[in-house]
Amino acid sequence: MTNVVVVGGQWGDEGKGKVVDLLCPAFAEVVRFNGGNNAGHTVKFADRHFALHLIPSGILQPGCRCLIGPGVVIDPVALLEEIRMLEDQAVSVRPRLLVSPRAHIVLPGHRALDVARETASGAAKLGTTGRGIGPAYEGRARRTGVRLGLARNPRRLREAVAAASAELEQAIARCPGAVAPSADEIERTVEAAAAIAPMLGDVSRALADSDAAGRPILFEGAQGTLLDVDHGTYPFVTSSGCLAGYAAPACGLPARVIGGVLGVFKAYTTRVGSGPFPTELFDGTGEQLRRRGNEFGTTTGRPRRTGWFDAVAARAAVRWSGIDAVALTKLDVLDELAEIRVATSYQVGGQTTPEFPDDAEEVGAASPVYETLPGWQADSSAVTTAEKLPDVARRYVERLEELLGVPVAVISTGPRREETIVRRVQPFAGWNVAP
Repeated sequence: MTNVVVVGGQWGDEGKGKVVDLLCPAFAEVVRFNGGNNAGHTVKFADRHFALHLIPSGILQPGCRCLIGPGVVIDPVALLEEIRMLEDQAVSVRPRLLVSPRAHIVLPGHRALDVARETASGAAKLGTTGRGIGPAYEGRARRTGVRLGLARNPRRLREAVAAASAELEQAIARCPGAVAPSADEIERTVEAAAAIAPMLGDVSRALADSDAAGRPILFEGAQGTLLDVDHGTYPFVTSSGCLAGYAAPACGLPARVIGGVLGVFKAYTTRVGSGPFPTELFDGTGEQLRRRGNEFGTTTGRPRRTGWFDAVAARAAVRWSGIDAVALTKLDVLDELAEIRVATSYQVGGQTTPEFPDDAEEVGAASPVYETLPGWQADSSAVTTAEKLPDVARRYVERLEELLGVPVAVISTGPRREETIVRRVQPFAGWNVAP
């Protein structure tokens, strides 16, 4: 068995939750390694929809242990609510969840500061979720953050939360019209952290022991490669590393434990919030993709921006994350289109380039050069074998493989776990993780 990283190849919302849920029966451990509850993974299981924000999608697979690594920033109130939501639906969580004490706490002041800054930015806002993720990572980098491990010592926890909250209040006061969180809000966070304390444990040691014993690990990435804080469309990015290479060190493991990387891409492209989006559609086709794909944010409910598949950006994601194989989602959303376009290069400053620019302003100014492909205008939903796909749909998948230089191993044709095509292509087949 192989340890595998699952990462998004676009700007998030690619369908990673379903892919992880599909693969996790082959894994003993599933670990979240980045982000916070700004991420939302939707999984449909037994006619029920689960919106997961912090807990790995593997929690829906009985017998699978789920871990949250130190690279994640955790809102204790949100995590506790998610645990209770799952338990209310008869999902066993607490005995199977291990949370790193090194993970940082998202405080009410972080959320208030996040919202205040976005409001003050007006038209220049980044489009954050307002969940306090950026300010929490900022506090971690400034070494003024509060780590969850302090929940095992109530006195130290309260002292640290009070000190961090006082500093955050000063920052909030500099934002016109902003309101600092109440003492009750802060107390709820402290109490929630204390409730999580029994689930704390050494994630690095647990994963190292599993790896040594041959129990395979699935690393579940949040957001998407194009939102990576270093390589994405900065400053319109998230505040953590989103590349597959971040997974092992973020969990206290050496890079050599990773055996394969599966990149998840939609058959078209979406983005939430601000930032450049070269293939964005503003016409009826864009609205059709939004409607058929139910493109509304899991975390915020905001309508997602929609556009054609961008092979320029996708190739960059393949290189940055070392993607070995692709899981292609929502192919069925394209069923009604008479023609489908794919961006194969950009026009930037009068020059044609196959490369993704390193500057967000250049990305925003880029004009995509499209290849137009025929649509199949036939039903591909719920198809479970490649042979039953419409011929034109199969050729579309093959063209994406050519443009990206890696095979498509998984094709999702609907929201349910079983509405999936698994192709026994290498190197994916050699990982021995396919259902």
